[in-house]
Amino acid sequence: MTLEQWGALQDSLCQTVGKNNYTNWLKPLKFSGVQDGVAKFHVPTNFLGSYVSQNFGELILAKLSTESSSIRRLQFEVAPQGAQNAPRQPTTARPELAAQSKDAMAPGGGDTLPGAPLDARFTFDTFVVGKPNELAHAAARRVAEGGPVTFNPLFLYGGVGLGKTHLMHAISWELRVRSPQMNVLYLSAEQFMYRFVQALRDRKMMDFKEMFRSVDVLMVDDVQFIAGKDSTQEEFFHTFNALVDQNKQIIISADRAPGEIKDLENRIKSRLQSGLVVDLHPTDYELRLGILQTKVDGHRLQYPDLELESGVLEFLALRISTNVRVLEGALTRLFAFASLVGRPITMDLTQDCLSDVLRASERKITIEEIQRKVSEHYNIRLSDMIGPKRVRSFARPRQVAMYLCKQMTSRSLPEIGRRFGGRDHTTVMHGVKRIEELKVQDGQIAEDLELLRRALEA
Repeated sequence: MTLEQWGALQDSLCQTVGKNNYTNWLKPLKFSGVQDGVAKFHVPTNFLGSYVSQNFGELILAKLSTESSSIRRLQFEVAPQGAQNAPRQPTTARPELAAQSKDAMAPGGGDTLPGAPLDARFTFDTFVVGKPNELAHAAARRVAEGGPVTFNPLFLYGGVGLGKTHLMHAISWELRVRSPQMNVLYLSAEQFMYRFVQALRDRKMMDFKEMFRSVDVLMVDDVQFIAGKDSTQEEFFHTFNALVDQNKQIIISADRAPGEIKDLENRIKSRLQSGLVVDLHPTDYELRLGILQTKVDGHRLQYPDLELESGVLEFLALRISTNVRVLEGALTRLFAFASLVGRPITMDLTQDCLSDVLRASERKITIEEIQRKVSEHYNIRLSDMIGPKRVRSFARPRQVAMYLCKQMTSRSLPEIGRRFGGRDHTTVMHGVKRIEELKVQDGQIAEDLELLRRALEA
């Protein structure tokens, strides 16, 4: 069995187990030779060797047996120190080197630690910046520059499809280019939990601790998924502390702020809030239009002769407002459909092709739903909010609810007034005007409105 034969078998293994499994688990294996019927491999950590042996050992042995019938078993050993510290080939996610980046999924510019695959499309060059995400983008850029840690951890949060994962991948790609010698580990909270459980089951906790404490930058996506998992939270807390004590950078993302994650231990919430917490706000019209224009430039490379009628992008940016992924998917479908039927992209074709997406984006928010959410948010009874009492503790939530009804529904002022205990439309007008003034003057009111709007649109 030679290195050339092992190289040829790797392609076959990749086709059998899939690209992700191969990149994460089998690519880091270094074939070192055969002795007395034992095929020996060097691995970065004991954890990886144990995992490969249990999950892919029989498959690898079967493949090797086709080349050499003398091979009867496998042996995985941690690579000697010199081999682990050998110079690594820097990788990049620049568009012109996208083909190379697809084969460079392991974190940290090398094969030291298996992390989640990185998407070559998710770089800073392809991230469209607007007012709702400019702070998150600037913070991510600053971390990606490397150098001394200025805020640790960086905590990014926001709703689905607002760019959290894009920024996480972009940071990892940029660190690869700037500091290829660094160990950058990017993975989801679910993967962290899976590896923790696997290590417990296999009694390999020391390998697990060693692996996670040896990184230079730890990136954990969707950390809300460890909430309620007591043992996983415990290990995450200790890993967090160990890395911070070593002045290593931690980047976390979630779908809500640390203090709002239910069943997350208070000590973890406190740690997550100790750095820079940045909210990716829901996209506004201008940002959605900018995203669409950027995506169109990419689609024109694939469909250079396809005509796009003026006004279509503006229509999509206005109608599909909650999720950037849905917006991008709608544009991809539109270009593919127009190409297949051989027609230009007109407003009529857009409405026909995307009828289901447009209908789904028209979810009607009711006055009753707004009233219920506002009363829950301010911890008052619904009957008090729509009742006749004018005390401030009821009047302010009532005005907030009226304002949201005016902004988020198509109901008239008289109808809104009737739903609030039969009040006159002038009362609604006064309430709306008062909230418009307060949201500029009072940061708490502005924050309440944003939280309520996000909850209602979810």
